[in-house]
Amino acid sequence: MVLFALAPAVLAALISACITWQSMPLLQRYALARPNARSSHRIPTPQGAGIAVVAATLLVAACWAYGAIPLPLIVSAVLIATVGLVDDIRPLPVLLRLVLQAGAVAAVVFTTPETLRIVPAVPLALERGLILLAGIWFVNLVNFMDGLDLMTVAEVVPVTAALGLFGWYGDLSPSAALLATALCGAMLGFVPFNKPVAKVFLGDVGSLPIGLLLGWCLLELAWHGQPAAALLLPAYYLSDSTITLFRRIARREPFWSAHRTHFYQRATDNGFTVKQVTAEVFALNLVLALLAVVSVRAGSMPVTIVSLFAGAAAVAFVLRRFARPQAS
Repeated sequence: MVLFALAPAVLAALISACITWQSMPLLQRYALARPNARSSHRIPTPQGAGIAVVAATLLVAACWAYGAIPLPLIVSAVLIATVGLVDDIRPLPVLLRLVLQAGAVAAVVFTTPETLRIVPAVPLALERGLILLAGIWFVNLVNFMDGLDLMTVAEVVPVTAALGLFGWYGDLSPSAALLATALCGAMLGFVPFNKPVAKVFLGDVGSLPIGLLLGWCLLELAWHGQPAAALLLPAYYLSDSTITLFRRIARREPFWSAHRTHFYQRATDNGFTVKQVTAEVFALNLVLALLAVVSVRAGSMPVTIVSLFAGAAAVAFVLRRFARPQAS
């Protein structure tokens, strides 16, 4: 039974690794990421391997449980991936990207059954509107946070592994759990190519649809009565990106332009190595995943509240470490 549950992850990992390996020469030629003001890499590096991760995830999930993965989600993920691919090769205007992303997220949010609610007391239109805004932000913040070798792996693997576990225990819909398991495997298949020093990057073609797919899985978790766990799992990404955004707005900086002021980027400027940053993010996400599992399995409001405070404290500790120069 356990082997059968892990089979989608294994298959997705193999497909992801094979497509990445086969696409390397093409990406080297047409999708080269050259260092800029935001970059952490020093030499031109091919980007666009997210094609392999997203393709492996959708292929395995759609074929493993035919018809279970919502068609609007698959179409929207392909649309966002296409927009990201074009942007990786030839940058698109910010407004055009945002409009297309909003349309893709809206297609997912507004085609779900009206019976799926997080806070039933809130009017449906208002709740769906807020989910739409959160979805657009989540898609973009995954892209913003994809700035170091293995950073997205360090975030996505613990989160999707926990989501797969929730599916095993019946706390998440089988379709969302399957998608999360396939995404976890696809990301693991990407690891050999992205470990420091990376041979290839995900690119927008990967980070944007990964944000959409991961966001949908977390939304499914919230719809299944576990909003606290849905917040705990991505708490580091949410905190780093959102605090950075509001700090830049408060300073009247052009927050839509490339920059290096995320906490994880400041960490590398403060003496942390790339491996240290991603290792600490991975460890933090394991802690957050454990707290999310405890809150769900305990089924107790006091335990959930304690888990939320513990998660917030853990995230604050890491952010504080990243913001300060490392002792020599």
